Amino acid sequence: MSTVAGSPVVVGVDGSEQSMLAVSLAARMAASRARTLRVVHAFIWPELHVPLGPSPEGPPEGGIANDARRILEEAMAHAQKLRPDVTVIGDLVVGAPVRVLLAEAHRAAMVVLGDRGLGGFTGLLVGSVAIHVAAHAECPVVVARGEVDRRGDILVGVDGSPAGASALGFAFEEAALRGVSITALHAYIYPVAGDPGDPGDMLPLVYDADQLKDEETAVLAEAVAGWCERYPDVAVNQVLMRDRASRALVHAAERAALVVVGCRGRGGFLGLVLGSVSQALLHHASCPVAIVR
Repeated sequence: MSTVAGSPVVVGVDGSEQSMLAVSLAARMAASRARTLRVVHAFIWPELHVPLGPSPEGPPEGGIANDARRILEEAMAHAQKLRPDVTVIGDLVVGAPVRVLLAEAHRAAMVVLGDRGLGGFTGLLVGSVAIHVAAHAECPVVVARGEVDRRGDILVGVDGSPAGASALGFAFEEAALRGVSITALHAYIYPVAGDPGDPGDMLPLVYDADQLKDEETAVLAEAVAGWCERYPDVAVNQVLMRDRASRALVHAAERAALVVVGCRGRGGFLGLVLGSVSQALLHHASCPVAIVR
């Protein structure tokens, strides 16, 4: 996460209901961090060389340029109404949504998006913009899914990976800001090879179940220990489950206000930018999802 003083919380809007939910969530997160909220609408039409102004036969307030400005202004007004204490700025940025938002991520504390916008296909569970930005952004990406105002704890997936450590840091900060507890969930199903890219690092065919449980318990405890010291006022519930991580986290998210995971964990295949657990949550979680790298 960006620690540069003054880096804003950025929210992408496109006029859809989902993007307005993202504005609500982003305004809350900007307020708790005392950061500026930057509302961005990616305006691709100039690049396609289509007429931007009103039709000669239509009203003067017509045209796609005026529509874009209305989308931006309505989102800014919504944020300001919800959080009058937050400084809200807006920008109409020429370019495709993914390209625009990834550029914004260079200087953002986080990027907040709706799970699917106006350009999405009806049958998709989560839009391509959210998937691509979550996979490639340099800052945390929060996708507004389900109940964005749900009361509950912060759920974080723990796997002992570097991305998982970053997810823990984000989760502890968010729990401290909200004054809620953390559920740190570590799921396992079999011994994990030390390096999934090394064909010589084979998984054992026979292993001791009790020893494995003890080892995975240690992974969880060691992962949260330092963060518990840094945030002594945040209560932590450590949960160990023998299950697939994606299934365990999607189920646990039904009781959470936010679920936080790393972009790719220790069980992922090398070369994947966004792991299977992250993708499962983006498609199926019933609460907002934060993807942290």
